[in-house]
Amino acid sequence: MQYRPYGSTGRDVSMLGFGAMRLPQNEDGTCDYDASVPLLRQGIDAGINYIDTARGYISGTSEVAVGKAIKGYDRRKLFIVTKIPSNDIKNSVGREWRRQLEEQLRRFDMEYIDLILFHGLNWASFEEHVSKPGYALEAARKAQADGLVRHVGFSSHDTADGIVKLIATGEFEGILVQYNFLDDHNRPAIDAAHDAGLGVTIMGPVAGGRLGVPGSVALPGQGIEALRLPDLALRYVWSTPGVSVALSGMNAAEQIEENVASAERTAVMTAAEQSQIAAILEKNRRLTELYCTACGYCMPCPNDVNIPENFRYMNWHRVWGLTAEAKDAYAKFSEEGFHASWSPQKITGLNAEYCIQCGICEPKCPQNIPIRKQMKEVAAALGA
Repeated sequence: MQYRPYGSTGRDVSMLGFGAMRLPQNEDGTCDYDASVPLLRQGIDAGINYIDTARGYISGTSEVAVGKAIKGYDRRKLFIVTKIPSNDIKNSVGREWRRQLEEQLRRFDMEYIDLILFHGLNWASFEEHVSKPGYALEAARKAQADGLVRHVGFSSHDTADGIVKLIATGEFEGILVQYNFLDDHNRPAIDAAHDAGLGVTIMGPVAGGRLGVPGSVALPGQGIEALRLPDLALRYVWSTPGVSVALSGMNAAEQIEENVASAERTAVMTAAEQSQIAAILEKNRRLTELYCTACGYCMPCPNDVNIPENFRYMNWHRVWGLTAEAKDAYAKFSEEGFHASWSPQKITGLNAEYCIQCGICEPKCPQNIPIRKQMKEVAAALGA
């Protein structure tokens, strides 16, 4: 296992982090400790010392699993990370934030947390209440003074500009953001964090698993077969200056073995590999823009069809070859909506089969896409 400094904290962390959100579960939605604890220990024995969880993961039982798993190990060598939601004013009130922290420590059955993250923090919430007297930031500083927390950071699905503003406050020692070679919009935030001496942890390095599908990303004949493997996706992230850790939500022994093998490689991605990937991505992005750029000008739809999201899945199928993933996501459309790893907000609206061909959307489209025709194509390609 290779290790890197976590920003200016003075701690070294494993390049591969164990994301404890996807551990095996029981039928009631709680963590299967008998299956999860051995997996976590397998990762620790392989050299992983960075373990990431959160208050809400697996109904709060992920933290319990982590606490059970680390018993018997030298606590000083581990870097345990968890999160507390803070955007909601109720959760951000100092007393409530402290109550949640103390409850989490009881779940872990340990005396301190190495890094506490404000979960999903955005600039608006930080400015409006998190940073104000009596709220979460002040409570975190008190927890540090009391020895319950070593370092303070944040995870975020805000815009890159919003994340850069949070970094510029000088209040944080680490960030957790999404980044992979299908989605590099957070690169300015990573650069800003690195320049400011913050540790940088990446979630979604293999795009929620989509980059691990054989044949799903590389276009035929591009001469870079390795691009089909999660290994190269992880290497792309690790080759980005400033990245400390790439998280993987592992729930099988084979996944741990494969990802650890990737983290033990000494070679960073070569310039030739980076150039090939850039060329493939640019070609695919141009193809994507022929169909839809998700500008949203076509919305709202009078029949509640989520036009951009339908086109997103069609692009997965038509441009990237992610047909199975596209059909799976398409099937989740419902009036209630659903949560997905690729969207910070709940995805609402209906699928293309509910398009009534009214045509109200088409004059609004700056690309003059024949939306009615393509909605029929989406339904035919991705529907049951």
